[in-house]
Amino acid sequence: MRKNPVRNSLAAGGVSLGTFVFEFNTTGIARIAAEAGAEFVIFDMEHTGWSVETIRMLIATTPETTVPMVRIPATQYHFIARVLDMGAMGVMAPMVESVEQGETLVRSAKSPPAGRRGAAFGISHDDYRGGDILSTMESANRELMLIAQIETVAGLECVDGIAGTDGIDVLWIGHFDLSCSLGIPGQFEHPKFKEAVALVSNACRRHNKIGGFMSSGADNAKWLIEQGFRMQAFGGDLWIYQQALADGLREVRNSVEAD
Repeated sequence: MRKNPVRNSLAAGGVSLGTFVFEFNTTGIARIAAEAGAEFVIFDMEHTGWSVETIRMLIATTPETTVPMVRIPATQYHFIARVLDMGAMGVMAPMVESVEQGETLVRSAKSPPAGRRGAAFGISHDDYRGGDILSTMESANRELMLIAQIETVAGLECVDGIAGTDGIDVLWIGHFDLSCSLGIPGQFEHPKFKEAVALVSNACRRHNKIGGFMSSGADNAKWLIEQGFRMQAFGGDLWIYQQALADGLREVRNSVEAD
């Protein structure tokens, strides 16, 4: 596997910024995101209904300057191994609520001896190159990023154990799901939600893991970085497009009406 600059930057104490893709399954979307400065793109399978064929195309058309990652719909081997074989350099698992789920993610993603991922070489995840098998497996295990989403009360209750699972790199708060699970849907300024954020942040610090979050703007992103969430996705394709279009149309209408 090629070098993962996102993983390396975060390991050195830096911040990595990217985005989600939910809607625009085109050969240009990752290149557009890369040109805008996204260091990683997370292609979503949880809420989109996209097939592995769609994900395969999206990964294949991601430029080398940007790291392709995939949010799978469930923590199951056949989802994890398949997106990795297609060339994903990171896997995000939703609704992780136990150490057992975290261990399943690691075991399914890592090659022996760290895990039990099925062996296939010289295919898309290797850019169709051959080479020494041991070196290939070691590289894949080293460069791969594994992201566990904490987005339920059950996940919060087990967050320390999940954070302590060897092989998991990032604890990512799914903020809408977590607020719903806490009984305060969408209330991100609520003390209960901020307590949950602190709980995840503290678990990351104790176990030397990275915090992840989908930020909504510069002020939000700055606050999250202060809390230790150094891996952030700025929104998703459909909302970014919708907001930019709405802002542009509003500006034009205001200008026309002013005349």
